[in-house]
Amino acid sequence: MTTMVAPAVQATARTAGWIRYAALAAKAVLFLLLLTALIWPDLSGIKGKASTARLIVYPVGAMVLPLWWWAYGRTRSKLHRNFPWTADLLMTLPWLIDLIGNRLNLFDTVPWWDDAMHFVLWGFLTAGVLLAFAPRPLSRGLTAFVALGFGATAAVVWEVGEYYAFIRHSTELQTAYTDTLGDMALGTLGALLAGLIVFQARKS
Repeated sequence: MTTMVAPAVQATARTAGWIRYAALAAKAVLFLLLLTALIWPDLSGIKGKASTARLIVYPVGAMVLPLWWWAYGRTRSKLHRNFPWTADLLMTLPWLIDLIGNRLNLFDTVPWWDDAMHFVLWGFLTAGVLLAFAPRPLSRGLTAFVALGFGATAAVVWEVGEYYAFIRHSTELQTAYTDTLGDMALGTLGALLAGLIVFQARKS
C-alpha cells in the first residue's frame, strides 16, 4: 500500500509545484507587459482602448487573491490549508491572455478572437473564483448557480466599464449593443461550463 501511495503523493507534489511556478510566471509576464505598456503606450495594443483603466484593473485582478489570502484567508480560510495556486493561476490568466491578445492585435485582426476570449477567459476566471472561495460540499446545481451568478455579474460589470471607458466615444458605438449582448451571453456560458467542470473535478 505504501509503495503505491508514495509515487502518487510525489506526482501530486510535482504538479502542485509546476502550477505554483506557472502562476508566478504568469504574474511576472503580466506585470512586465503592463510596464512596457506604460513606457511605450503606442506599442501596447491597448492605446485607445481604456489603457489607463486596464493598467489599474489588470494588476488588481491578478493580485486580488494573494492580497485576500495575506489579509484574511491564510488564518481563517476553511477551504485551503495552503495557498490555492491553481485558483490563483486561473484568476491571473484572463488578464494576461487579454493583454497578449491586444499586444498582438488579435482582437482586431481575427474575427472570432473576441467571442472566443469572452467564453474562455470568463471560464478561467469563474473556475478560479469557485476554487478559491466556494465551499466543496456544494451540489452540482448550486455550483452551476453560483457560477452563473458570478459570471453574469462580472460580465455586466465588464461591459459597463468598457462602455464608459472608451466605447461611448469610439466608432464601435454603432455595433456596441449587439456586441455587448453577445459578449455577455458567451461570458455567462463560459462561466456555467467552468462551474460544471469544477464540480466534476472536485467530485472525482
